[in-house]
Amino acid sequence: MWRPGRPAAPGYAAQCEQLTDARAAEPWLKAGSQTVQQQALRNLDQAWRNFYAGPHGRPTWRREGVHEGFRIVGAAAQRVEKLNRKWGRVLVPKVGWVKLRLSRKLPDAKSYRVTRDRAGRWHLAFAVIPEPIQAPGNGDVVGVDRGVTVSAALSTGELLSCPSPSGREQQRFKHLQRKLARAKRGSNRRGKIRAAIARFKARESDRRKNWVEHTTTDLARRFDIIALEDLRIRNMTKSARGTIEAPGRNVRRKAGLNRGILAQGWGLLVQRLEQKAPGRVEKVNPAYTSQTCSACGHVASENRENQAVFRCVACRHKANADVNAAINIERISAAGRAVDARRETAVLVSEKREPQHAPPAVA
Repeated sequence: MWRPGRPAAPGYAAQCEQLTDARAAEPWLKAGSQTVQQQALRNLDQAWRNFYAGPHGRPTWRREGVHEGFRIVGAAAQRVEKLNRKWGRVLVPKVGWVKLRLSRKLPDAKSYRVTRDRAGRWHLAFAVIPEPIQAPGNGDVVGVDRGVTVSAALSTGELLSCPSPSGREQQRFKHLQRKLARAKRGSNRRGKIRAAIARFKARESDRRKNWVEHTTTDLARRFDIIALEDLRIRNMTKSARGTIEAPGRNVRRKAGLNRGILAQGWGLLVQRLEQKAPGRVEKVNPAYTSQTCSACGHVASENRENQAVFRCVACRHKANADVNAAINIERISAAGRAVDARRETAVLVSEKREPQHAPPAVA
């Protein structure tokens, strides 16, 4: 249906009519919620629209255990009650009342989505966009340098680290991976090991998300402007394996670096900052921010002695390497805003200036 010359596939409205006929003919299909099935068709229709628009790939089949869930809309989404401070319940169509643990105040939402992650946990998310965090109005600017050893270094001198698995947890994870490699495919033992690995990765992801939420909320409340490097994380974490004709070098080291970058939540940190502080997040060019001295401005690769120490070869200024880079990021952001302010001032002056009239002609 997606190849040139083929007839167009039925759209959402036509498929809903087909769904009505199918529910009348198939009892197992009728046993499910029609709202859930219609929303699945709506998702499919939107996926095809995105594919035909150009930037998205062709829709594929869903994998088992990945992004499993369904969406409830309309009047059914309003059947939500709060039982006490920690617990509530929701009336899921064709299922009944289901208790849920409240992580925040119940919002006034028109739809919600129930999902099941790889660790077997069920989640309910309401479709509500929270209000952004108001700027403190103190005029403070902070530069944030993201790294692997130090997750986020601030220009104020603070070093923030994303929690990582302990040594004992890492040994447990390696043990599970070895057991998974020896387990027979399709066996119950392999399924139990995969579930244990999924629970381990879920705990790691929860810790990272919790750290990102607390960090971004703190930054949005304390500073008016938050400056970060404009990093291309997808390009930075590409594999170095290469091809058979041109194999890569230091493949294992690059793979370890990629895992370290992804474990720090760089992309999620910027995403949540832009959502909590819209219009107050600035991205600057990352070129030479780690090699520039924040005291004298001298740029040299020799300034960076190692991962943690920065010592300028010109003025002998010594500082934490990540904090030095964060200060440079803050200054680049301030310089960019100063240039924009001067440009706006020049435009306003030129608009207010009276037009120059030519002198009258002499007879």
